[in-house]
Amino acid sequence: MNNHWLDKFSLILITFWVGALWTTGAVAYSLFHTLQNNQLAGQLAGQFFTYVSYLGLFSAFYLLIHRLLGHGTQALKQSYFWALFVMLLLVLAGNFGIQPLLAQLKANAFPADVMQSVFANRFKAWHGVASIAYVVQCLLGFVVVVKK
Repeated sequence: MNNHWLDKFSLILITFWVGALWTTGAVAYSLFHTLQNNQLAGQLAGQFFTYVSYLGLFSAFYLLIHRLLGHGTQALKQSYFWALFVMLLLVLAGNFGIQPLLAQLKANAFPADVMQSVFANRFKAWHGVASIAYVVQCLLGFVVVVKK
């Protein structure tokens, strides 16, 4: 495969990943405002966020390696590279740190809804952290798109 196709593939990945980030955020918002069952809305939104996380992991690793191979150490001076790197860190923190913590809080509250349990405040706090990290990823996605 020549560089032309690798470059095109990087554009496709950016499109899918950043588009999926924004779309999933909008879908999650819609689920909670449309469905009367917040637990179901949370489960559905959680599945979407999980899929986007795995897409993000693959995309970030590919895009970072592609940039390093194409630009060498000059890549380390580019906002594109650092936006991708921070996005990767946020995906890793969310998927392997915050989400397991939220799942554990839900499991500890079972059979009750976590929001009706003694874990509600901790869940809200960590959910807020996850939400902020997600919004930052979405905003950094703009940087990646513009700086490509």
